[in-house]
Amino acid sequence: MIKQDLWKYAENFCNYTELRVQENRNIHLAMVNGDLMGNSRSTQSGVSARVYKNGAWGFASNPEINDDAIVKVINLANDNAEFLATKNDEPKGELPKTTAKDEKDFGTNKPRKTQKELIAFLQKIDDHIQENYSDLTSRTVVLSNLDMEKMLITSEGSEAYSNTPRTILYVTMTLTEDEKPYELYEIYGGLGQFEDVFDDPTDLFADLAKQYKHLKNKTIAVYASAGYKDVILDADLAGILAHEAVGHTTEGDLVKGGSVAGDFLNEKVASELVTLVDFAHTALGEQCPVPVYVDDEGTKAEDAVIIEDGVLKKFMHNKETALHFQHPTTGNARAYGFYDEPLIRMRNTAILPGKSKLEDMIASIDDGYYLMKSSNGQADSTSEFMFGVVLGYEIKNGKLGKAIKDTTISGIAFDVLKTVTMISDDMSWSCAGMCGKKQTIPVGMGGPAIKCKINIGGK
Repeated sequence: MIKQDLWKYAENFCNYTELRVQENRNIHLAMVNGDLMGNSRSTQSGVSARVYKNGAWGFASNPEINDDAIVKVINLANDNAEFLATKNDEPKGELPKTTAKDEKDFGTNKPRKTQKELIAFLQKIDDHIQENYSDLTSRTVVLSNLDMEKMLITSEGSEAYSNTPRTILYVTMTLTEDEKPYELYEIYGGLGQFEDVFDDPTDLFADLAKQYKHLKNKTIAVYASAGYKDVILDADLAGILAHEAVGHTTEGDLVKGGSVAGDFLNEKVASELVTLVDFAHTALGEQCPVPVYVDDEGTKAEDAVIIEDGVLKKFMHNKETALHFQHPTTGNARAYGFYDEPLIRMRNTAILPGKSKLEDMIASIDDGYYLMKSSNGQADSTSEFMFGVVLGYEIKNGKLGKAIKDTTISGIAFDVLKTVTMISDDMSWSCAGMCGKKQTIPVGMGGPAIKCKINIGGK
């Protein structure tokens, strides 16, 4: 625990100041074909200060957490801001004033497992896979846990403490058929430490069976027919589309830098069925995968309704871009490590559920595809994207057909969203999202399935 009295250092604040103490704790275990290939625990902790004056930011950090180190980083950050402020020719104005107080600890109350016990859990998963799916060429089971514990105060009176853990189990299965390898991964877990996320390994056996079945289907898969097709994007792909191709274009710093969304505010950018939200901490009455109640600038985190009934309504902001655009703050400033400055980052981005049943969506397509899982991908500030698809099925005459080989989808996100004609009435979250905008950080993404038109690759 890093809790301590930070207010005793406030007497050193000369300008607008943020003081943050943070500790990130990681556990990583990797088992390949029953052999333990990775086994580590690590901790990174330290203190940082950020100071604003006349449009200039000064930042400093130190891996030591003691009186001398904390006073030093405050003074260094202030000196940096004072110096850089002299280089600004035009006054930038005062940042929006925000004050928020909150304390959230999502850590477990259960006795913590030892590394040996965690390895035993992985071994049971691996043993089950080996015993039941003996034709696999290889199998990989990885356990990853990240705890992000932060304490923050600001010169405006904000005070926040959070401990936000996430525990993920990655399982990759590989089959060889006709001397060709076929691979499929699945991710299990989510918010919480291991003891709260996983209990009995047998709880995962039914999901592992589904994963194996999909993999077997891939060994007899057919090529997709390339072209502009009717498709259903399941929650995994719909979430990535929402995050990568739409969300990033509406981050205030990227809008300021010229993203396409800057020209579309209050204009129709999607079907009226589409409402897309970056949730702060709670969605539809349930805790989000990455709950943020107070951001790393001391601003209360609010839901950002980016698209409402097809109309682009809002950008995501930190204090600086809120000042620039004269918009309200949204609480989207986040930093990964103590040594990082807060950037505008998404939290939990998803399209809201609609009213359709998935089976009715499938039945509505005569010739198209049901796309379920992505691999890598990229998008840019024009909302143009290309994503890999590693699991999908044909839809023929309203019914699921054969699995399709790995392929790609591409397009302009805002154009794709305008073609949405059905949205499923359920919602699921991807539990392992990591966004790499300058600094890697956990994010939540997901949503319902959406029916739309998209460009899909073929043979």
